[in-house]
Amino acid sequence: QVQLVESGGGLVQPGGSLRLSCAASGSIFSIYAMGWYRQAPGKQRELVATITSITSGGSANYADSMKGRFTISRDNAKNTVYLQMNSLKPEDTAVYYCNAAYGRVIYWGQGTQVTVSS
Repeated sequence: QVQLVESGGGLVQPGGSLRLSCAASGSIFSIYAMGWYRQAPGKQRELVATITSITSGGSANYADSMKGRFTISRDNAKNTVYLQMNSLKPEDTAVYYCNAAYGRVIYWGQGTQVTVSS
């Protein structure tokens, strides 16, 4: 069992930056692939970025619209995965969710709201 708690969301102006954090507890963090997803009002949840487990190399993957603006990273000593978001746009407004995946087992956090508006 893994518990995930996101933090770091809020209101930011267009062009600004935010760093989201997802703290994991309850299991061996390093074996899980971690990911960030988001869901805007009236839209389906979509992939933002993923990062593989340490045993799989810890490599990152991004949705095309986030490449160059967002960076996912993980700190296994702190059992935390981060999402650094730069050059934010109004269309980035959504609830951002963290997940942990190991095989067919997937856990989700409760989400954190990001609002990009002037």
